Amino acid sequence: MTLPDTAATPAGTDRTFQVDLRGLVDLLSHHLYSSPRVYLRELLQNAVDALTARRGLEPDAPADAFGIRLYADGSAVRVEDDGVGLTEADVHAFLATIGRSSKRADRIAEQRADFIGQFGIGLLSCFLVADEIHVLSRSARTPDARAVEWRGRGDGSYTVRTLPASARPRPGTTVTLTPRADTGEWTRPAQVHELARHFGSLLRHPVTFDDGRDGPVASVNPEPAPWARTHPTPGARSRALAAYGEEVFGFTPLDTIELDLPAVGLKGIACVLPEAVPAGRRHGHRVHVKGMLLSERAEEILPEWAFFVRCLIDAESLRPTASRESLYEDDTLAAVRDALAERLRAWIARAAATDPDLLSRFLQAHHLAVKSLAVHDDEIMRMLLPWLPFETTDGHTTLDEFARTHRTVLVTSSVEEFRQIAAIASAAGLGVVNGGYTYDRELVHRLPEIRSGVSVADLDPATLTAHLDPVDRATELAAGGYLALARDALAVFDCDVALRTFQPASAPALLVDSREARHERTRSQLAREQEGGLWGDILGALRQEAPQAQLILNQLNPLVRAAVAIDEPELARTSAEALYGQAALLSRRPLRPAESSLINRSFLDLLAHALRKDS
Repeated sequence: MTLPDTAATPAGTDRTFQVDLRGLVDLLSHHLYSSPRVYLRELLQNAVDALTARRGLEPDAPADAFGIRLYADGSAVRVEDDGVGLTEADVHAFLATIGRSSKRADRIAEQRADFIGQFGIGLLSCFLVADEIHVLSRSARTPDARAVEWRGRGDGSYTVRTLPASARPRPGTTVTLTPRADTGEWTRPAQVHELARHFGSLLRHPVTFDDGRDGPVASVNPEPAPWARTHPTPGARSRALAAYGEEVFGFTPLDTIELDLPAVGLKGIACVLPEAVPAGRRHGHRVHVKGMLLSERAEEILPEWAFFVRCLIDAESLRPTASRESLYEDDTLAAVRDALAERLRAWIARAAATDPDLLSRFLQAHHLAVKSLAVHDDEIMRMLLPWLPFETTDGHTTLDEFARTHRTVLVTSSVEEFRQIAAIASAAGLGVVNGGYTYDRELVHRLPEIRSGVSVADLDPATLTAHLDPVDRATELAAGGYLALARDALAVFDCDVALRTFQPASAPALLVDSREARHERTRSQLAREQEGGLWGDILGALRQEAPQAQLILNQLNPLVRAAVAIDEPELARTSAEALYGQAALLSRRPLRPAESSLINRSFLDLLAHALRKDS
């Protein structure tokens, strides 16, 4: 191993990092920018910032005095602007250094509220598609300023020269790229025009495109944003906003909400999706900053519960990240997110108060999103809880309608419990709501807050079985032997067996068994199997009396009446197992391996018994 020679270099001498430009460009392309197409956005941003600075120098100039012109003919891409231009000192400060601060750059940075991008690193994105960048610029700050030419190459070298006084282009900057052969998909004329429209359709400065042919020059942004236009009536304005949302997002909005936050210079629209979306799935929103498209996938602009809308906004004060493809999370963004959430709440409140048909269509598609909001927003909860649909023993209905029929509302803790008892509870006159879906149980329990005289309670097995009619004494005594055999056959499942009468008569049995009870029995079984070990001691410390499941046989059902009359012990046990298996299947809960085995075994035993009888 050879140690470096340090004798010629004094200890502690400062050194300057050497920047490999090709490596830096590769880093940008793979980790900072999502696609090489951003080169055009960076050029447009630089041009817009230059125009903004020029407008500051000449505030009284006509609105269309300054603009941006794009040219692409397949051999070159050129962007011209009538902006403030650069001096030779500016060129050295902003184009020839990477990451270095200067006093002038610091002063400009303090005044960047009107600018979109930042100097320097943005121009490097052009090396994603070109090996050479040519910049010709003349400053508008000094009448007799001379033009400056900067030529940068992908190998990290550059040249700067000041042109003779006789070469006096008008103030502004022209950037010309010579595309590499492998980047034609991003620099073809049609693609450059499409990218310009994609990124710059809402820019406030006129932008034109010329493909070098004899045809007319095309306007990239012929019209301002629809919210910035004058419309003859409010209805015409609403239709124009909805049509724009449909053009951008590709769906017809259920409704369009206009967004306006003057404090941060934000304007735009929120388009209500016409169909439901999966819970937690968030759509990206289209965000412009000072007219320039920043991102089509900005999720952070709205809270998580607002997945029923897609937004298109243009803001003045939001801060882009370094890649300028997303938003920087700061206090301003947090305040904007809260303000936009309040706009959505206000729209829901307005629909509830003035447009029941719109509200009904909205809730039909997006009730889960509203339930998520209602859990955390008391005002929305009080306003919309009566209108929200729930699955009940009376079918899918609103809580308001359900509470008119049932002054006592029972709610299950899981979907499978509701499936087990829905038909029987309905026949018994019980009003039960399925509380197994996200947010439903919590919301149903808040119903008394807005409907006086209504009580809500969790449904437990005792409540249900109390509403089942007992059989007469003689019938119960006659079935005693069968019930004893059935209890013994089902003891392995910690299941008791009872005989009752209930509607509908077509239901042979009801298996009353909660998820919590099954978990407790599983824990108890593990404790018994692990008894004596450390794990067994831990489970034993938690041991409670394991709750039993209950198989309730329906005496009104012909199958049950035939089963309880069986006097052959083995056949009686098999029939009890079959009834348990059928009830477990009807509960629609996942079967345990032992239950699946029991169903198969009982079916085969019944089949074997039938074959023996026939023979």
